[in-house]
Amino acid sequence: MSMFSNKKENENIKTVPVSTAINSLVFGTSVKGEVFTENDIRIDGKLTGKIECKGKLILGEKGLIDGDIICENAVIEGTFKGTIKVSDLFVVKETAVIDGDVHTDKLSVESGAKFNVTCMMGGQRIKPIKENTAG
Repeated sequence: MSMFSNKKENENIKTVPVSTAINSLVFGTSVKGEVFTENDIRIDGKLTGKIECKGKLILGEKGLIDGDIICENAVIEGTFKGTIKVSDLFVVKETAVIDGDVHTDKLSVESGAKFNVTCMMGGQRIKPIKENTAG
């Protein structure tokens, strides 16, 4: 009898349901290219490229993304440069540095965040306030 056909042994193997699985890109790791995930993901390393996440994307305080993000929810604590499309809630923490284009349904920006973006919410384009140069 092969060890691979032992039913009793296989019954002890536990699997994580897909809906609760969390991916992680740890500090000190760099990825270039495209990432697609059906689950939540936390990035504390560096990603250059595109990421599509059907769950929540968390960019940790030391994390960096240079590229495009498409996700359901996002929490940004680190540095992001590019275009981000969030179908539900986009949370920008006080440690965040964001440059680029934002498309989201709901937005929360904490005091202290560097948020230099063009933003579109609910189909409305939010334009940056220009300083009045007239004397």
